[in-house]
Amino acid sequence: MPLKVSMMIGRATVRATEVYEHVPVLVREVIDLLAPAASKRYLDGTLGGGGHAEKILIATSPDGQLLGLDRDDEAIAAAQERLRRFDRRFISRQASFAESLSILREIGWHQVDGVVLDLGISSHHIDVPERGFSFRSSTRLDMRMDRRQALDAERIVNSATQAELERVFRNYGEEPQARRIAQAIVRDREVRTLQTTADLVQVIEKIKGRGRRGRHPATQVFQALRMAVNQELDHLERFLENGYETLRPQGRMAIISFHSLEDRMVKTKFRQWSRDCLCPPRTLRCQ
Repeated sequence: MPLKVSMMIGRATVRATEVYEHVPVLVREVIDLLAPAASKRYLDGTLGGGGHAEKILIATSPDGQLLGLDRDDEAIAAAQERLRRFDRRFISRQASFAESLSILREIGWHQVDGVVLDLGISSHHIDVPERGFSFRSSTRLDMRMDRRQALDAERIVNSATQAELERVFRNYGEEPQARRIAQAIVRDREVRTLQTTADLVQVIEKIKGRGRRGRHPATQVFQALRMAVNQELDHLERFLENGYETLRPQGRMAIISFHSLEDRMVKTKFRQWSRDCLCPPRTLRCQ
């Protein structure tokens, strides 16, 4: 089964807005790599506001199709509105890209000609304070991409052990003060529940200070909590276990990664896919 696999790495573009809007990075490069064409099918596993999906659907006119997945109900609603003009050429589901294979089977597609994943956070999550992703406003600690799930940032901060908090901050946030911050959280929550983003920022600033120009002192801790709440590496690992099965022969995949652990996971798996024969067991040889 001939398989073309490619990877891109980008950085987030944040744009303040009152509606769900996320400016996708490397959109031109993604389109060039996927080379979308009419009569073919594509999967956007991180639909967001529909930026990549819209470009793919335009490029596949008049009859190309796209399945868009996202864990965020607000993203699904925004993309459905944005892409309404494509009618039946666009299908969406509120789901993780880790469920791609089962959803493709559910809608009768089984495989697609191209896949794009834009990992990490959407600018919408930062721009809407009540989602609890940002340290720049005081709101309830939430950080859930899928608000149907029970686990949120408040539960982790107030329930995880000191060792668990340290591991999260160190592994997911690469926070050099992980141990001291974890210790400070455990001490602080003995006298109060840390309920808001401002509560957590206060604890972090006791250890790291208020910071100066450049990166906010809470940046790495908030990144780590977000990744833990949404189990982002677990979802990526689940997809990468058999993600190549989503592709038809000559299919292409583009993954935009933002974190060193994501980057390492994707590169390792892509090298494996590029090296190994991926023909189904019943096939005698690759063409």
